Amino acid sequence: MGSSLFDSVRKACETLAGQAKRVRINYDQIESYSASLPLEQIRAPELQRDRHHLNRGAETLAYFVTLDAINFGSGYFPHLAKRPGMSGYFTVAASLNDYFKSHGPLTALQLEALDGPCCSKIFGQDASNETISELMRLFASALNDLGRLLSSRFNGSFTGMIEEANGSAESLARILTQMPFFNDVERYSDFDVPFYKRAQLTAADLAIAFEGEGAGRFDDLNRLTIFADNLVPHVLRIDSALIYEGELAARIDGEELIASGSAEEVEIRACAVHAVELMVDCLRSRGHNVTAMELDYLLWNRGQQPYYKKIKPRHRTRTVFY
Repeated sequence: MGSSLFDSVRKACETLAGQAKRVRINYDQIESYSASLPLEQIRAPELQRDRHHLNRGAETLAYFVTLDAINFGSGYFPHLAKRPGMSGYFTVAASLNDYFKSHGPLTALQLEALDGPCCSKIFGQDASNETISELMRLFASALNDLGRLLSSRFNGSFTGMIEEANGSAESLARILTQMPFFNDVERYSDFDVPFYKRAQLTAADLAIAFEGEGAGRFDDLNRLTIFADNLVPHVLRIDSALIYEGELAARIDGEELIASGSAEEVEIRACAVHAVELMVDCLRSRGHNVTAMELDYLLWNRGQQPYYKKIKPRHRTRTVFY
């Protein structure tokens, strides 16, 4: 992975952005767009007691590591049976929270034993729906991997995993990327492009849940990139910071699935990463001490606004990485 996990993401995304054919950064707009961002509105996504397992110490640690192990599937979410008023993500988070409240955390051995039907039951899904059954099988595989990692390296202990990370988000990411569904690396042309979206997000989520203390203390959060998925690129596209070529734009607007690992999907994610890095540089040159993670939060929250949800659809990809 190289000497610095997060710098490897930055370098690869910068290289790709210079070669991309279907997505381009609107370099002429980066400085003005950066200056227009309401930095005073930067805030981490809100955690809610009815949806997240909060203030439970070791249980909260187990909850967020377990949740981020399955924090993917947005390309399947149009078919997900959602709870009233909840998105796909919050449906999954709230269902896992309810399970923890009723049964306690899933142990390493229980995680290893899960299968698709078990996950359908935990997350309140119809096992006869073929599309969602596929997602539930992927959830089971991800949780099996987590259970095996905990058993083989940490004597089944979530706390042991965090202790080994020793206050480093990069160290935690290196641990997590031993699991295939966290090893978020795509091939583009003749080089690999790492994103490590959920491996980075796990540290960020723990930092929020534990308010930067204990299991949520990471001294290098300022080194994280954005959490490259399909929402921040969508916001950047709507705001004209990213430009999609005509055929790709039409396919996304027509709600056609974009294949996981395809050149266009990798370009969307990588160009978003590099565009935000350019914004960070612009803002720091103006004296604003912001991080890519903070801009991710700002743009993610912007993407929750009805305007961004209604004007055009975001791209959808069935992937285990987001």
